[in-house]
Amino acid sequence: MVTRRQGREWALQMLVQFDLNPPEAVDAAIADFWEQQAQLESDALAAEVRDARVIFTSDDPRVQASLATARAFAEERVRGVWPARDELDAALEPYLENWSLYRLGTVERAVLRLGAWELLNCADIPSPIVVNEAVDLAKWFSESKSGRFVNGVMDRFAKAARAARKEDAPEEETFTP
Repeated sequence: MVTRRQGREWALQMLVQFDLNPPEAVDAAIADFWEQQAQLESDALAAEVRDARVIFTSDDPRVQASLATARAFAEERVRGVWPARDELDAALEPYLENWSLYRLGTVERAVLRLGAWELLNCADIPSPIVVNEAVDLAKWFSESKSGRFVNGVMDRFAKAARAARKEDAPEEETFTP
């Protein structure tokens, strides 16, 4: 089955690709990405790669359903993060502590944008999960030191975002008999 984690990996890959080579049309670039992924799977299967995963070419309806869900999950993030990158960058900047977003590697920058977007727009996902996923993505696609850095930035950002949500929440009405 295809998981949300895989969806985040795909979203990160698209965001890194877009950061390095900004697309003129996001929808076309997303479609190209899916075609590339299917071709990579096909090539791995043709080369009889021992651990090749059969996702895009699977006939199993459960795999296809989970693939559709993960693709939609990834695309939602890309369509949310990419156009909002300037706002996300400005929101993240105070939490970098002596760093500039553009001094960071492309992977770290994309991971931070993705995590910040999820913290701000996905109230159904607990912030510790968002932070943990961001750290794991940074470790997997970059290096272990990146995981520690991302953890620090995302933790500070998540605390500030939680505090802001509490301030924006309307006060509960109390009933007194």
